Amino acid sequence: MAWACVLLPSLALDGALRNRPPLDTPFALVSGPVQQRRLVAVNAAARAAGLHPGQRLATAQAICRDLATAGHDPHQLAANLALIAAWAYRFSAEVALAPPRAIVLEAGKSLGLFGPWPRFAGRLRQELAGLGFRHQIALAPNPCAAKVLAGVHDGACVPGASALERALADIPITRAGLPPAAADALPGMGVRTLGQLLALPRAALQRRFGAALITTLEQLLGQQPAPFTPYRPPDHFVGRIEWPFGVTNHTTLLFPLRRLLGDLAACVAARDSGVQQFSVRFEHEHAAPTDLTIGLLAPQREAAALFDIAKLRLERTALPHPVIALGVRAATLPPFVPTGHDLFDTRPANAIPWEQLRERLRARLGEHAVHRLAADPDPRPERASAYDTPASPGDPPPLPPRPTWLLERPIPLRGPTPHILAGPERLETGWWDGGDIRRDYYIVEIGNGQRAWAFCPPGERTGWMLHGWFA
Repeated sequence: MAWACVLLPSLALDGALRNRPPLDTPFALVSGPVQQRRLVAVNAAARAAGLHPGQRLATAQAICRDLATAGHDPHQLAANLALIAAWAYRFSAEVALAPPRAIVLEAGKSLGLFGPWPRFAGRLRQELAGLGFRHQIALAPNPCAAKVLAGVHDGACVPGASALERALADIPITRAGLPPAAADALPGMGVRTLGQLLALPRAALQRRFGAALITTLEQLLGQQPAPFTPYRPPDHFVGRIEWPFGVTNHTTLLFPLRRLLGDLAACVAARDSGVQQFSVRFEHEHAAPTDLTIGLLAPQREAAALFDIAKLRLERTALPHPVIALGVRAATLPPFVPTGHDLFDTRPANAIPWEQLRERLRARLGEHAVHRLAADPDPRPERASAYDTPASPGDPPPLPPRPTWLLERPIPLRGPTPHILAGPERLETGWWDGGDIRRDYYIVEIGNGQRAWAFCPPGERTGWMLHGWFA
């Protein structure tokens, strides 16, 4: 087996920055009591200004007056890690959380589908960059070794167990994920690398540091199962972004809306499902939230299509108060069946699929402005089709041939008596709703050779009425 580890060294900071438009000004996450708030993480601009994690907020603001801050939320950190796990579930059925800032996935079975490891790793990096997370990736025969290697050697690839001990030999003790007591004591004893540690007798190490150190070493070598929690994608999606000021401009809301819908698309893709209905909530500081429910005619899972529909709906929605938080929720994620495509697609290059155009029209014109035509089991020709007719139990009974062009209402058939090709088909129906009809329908040929659909009173062949034309 081969396990890949995706380490996210700046998960908290990236989780906050990805929900904002790109920043080139100092920004920091802060935490702690009101009078003793300290910096938890800083971006490159803040670091260039002389700020660093652990610094008091008051000192940082004195050094950098234009410093922008946001509160550090540990719950959001866990939510972002779960998002990355949901994204990784697209590539492997075995994904595990390795808190606080890593996930691991079994990659050996995926190489046959996504190509050799360099190509697969390149795809992982490209999509992680699109999600807005900085990352380090490594491949090893077991998940514990992959996590350690990712933290020290980004891009490391150890294909087999035979080369694992050599790859781990140069790892510093302080970065090997050992129990804290052992990691603190071993360098003072002259043991500074994993290679030196692995060369020592296990029994002596256990007497000195306990069984926890031996268990950790055996997990690194793949001799014991990894302690990570397997991940299973949820059957719903909830996402929320909050900011410390009110937003009144619809355009400003588009960036966080796009980000949340991108996360929704990643979640449904991980489950190989879609989303047919989701809600967008705009929270206000001193008023009830504004809810926008978006329903689709068929499940979708493309982030661009979901954003296009939500954007059009947002443009038609009046927000009565400034927005301080934005949320997206999908309670159910139904199965997704991809639309079939022709092998030789003749559509213009810029044409959009019919399903996407249909949803765009509904979002622009209103849910009840676009209809679809459906068959109706009513035997009366005038009522054989309807708009948005719900599916009836079972399929309607098969009918004899029907014309391709049905007239809005029957008209008298003039001229000589037509030549009968087929019939009669008798219709006696509609007595229950006042629309009673009694007709004998025939397929006939008139003088100029056209085939028509006409009827006359039952048992008679006079008083012909034309009701449709066959192609």
